[in-house]
Amino acid sequence: MPYLPLEEHLPGITGLLEYRRDTAEPIRALTQILLRGENTLTPGERELIATVVSNGNQCRFCTNAHTAVADLLLGNCEATAAVKSDIDTAPVSEKMKALLHIAAAVQRSGKEVTPSMVERAKMAGATDMELHDTVLIAALFSLYNRYVDGLSTVTPGDAKFYDGLAARISKGYERLPNGYDHLKRTH
Repeated sequence: MPYLPLEEHLPGITGLLEYRRDTAEPIRALTQILLRGENTLTPGERELIATVVSNGNQCRFCTNAHTAVADLLLGNCEATAAVKSDIDTAPVSEKMKALLHIAAAVQRSGKEVTPSMVERAKMAGATDMELHDTVLIAALFSLYNRYVDGLSTVTPGDAKFYDGLAARISKGYERLPNGYDHLKRTH
């Protein structure tokens, strides 16, 4: 049960973003830039970073949501399942493995990122911008995970919910122009 009076039809972070639209605006803008803006990492790869961090933080809502988005954008569910259990055996590039290890380190503590981790990523072809964005995405999702869980938002158990959410946010993180009233149950 959420600790705040959130709209029942808006589980997870969406309810929180609607609760404080003034704080939601910069949150959405930064997320849009990092996960959908111009970048040499694909949107699917950036969603893998969000998935690894959310899974490491044991945030069920964010893990389910970003797993579904990554699956949709990557066109398969093998990569997300693998990175959640063992990054090193995941069917992703060596560069992504190195970046995902950095993201997982940031999820635990920024101080866990080591020079050898950065060197491994650079040797695998990661650019300075990719390193920067990986760390910022990881830090940002740690914030989101704590925001969602710290206020005890609703976490749907139905996988179909996350498929619908993935279809919506795979296009971007902006607030829908007409809001979310269409998601209210009519029964």
